[in-house]
Amino acid sequence: MCLGIPGRIVAIEDPEIGLATADVGGVRRKVSIQLLQEEPGGGPGIDDWVLIHVGFALAQIDEQEAAETFRRLEAIGDPYREELDELASSDIE
Repeated sequence: MCLGIPGRIVAIEDPEIGLATADVGGVRRKVSIQLLQEEPGGGPGIDDWVLIHVGFALAQIDEQEAAETFRRLEAIGDPYREELDELASSDIE
């Protein structure tokens, strides 16, 4: 199962190509924010929350929405934990 998981942007690695580092459930991964850079305000910045699916930030969300999404994902149980385990054990930086 693939899930969209909230992540907090902790660094903008390359603004030209839209590459950032996000903290996703305690795991830091590079993600593309390019899809959101056309949004008003130029897209997400450091400490902003985004919804991430297969390495792409698909939507910018607020902290309250991120917390609610985490609560709902945790209620799913095993599929959510498996997704986080796969993320933590992957070689992607």
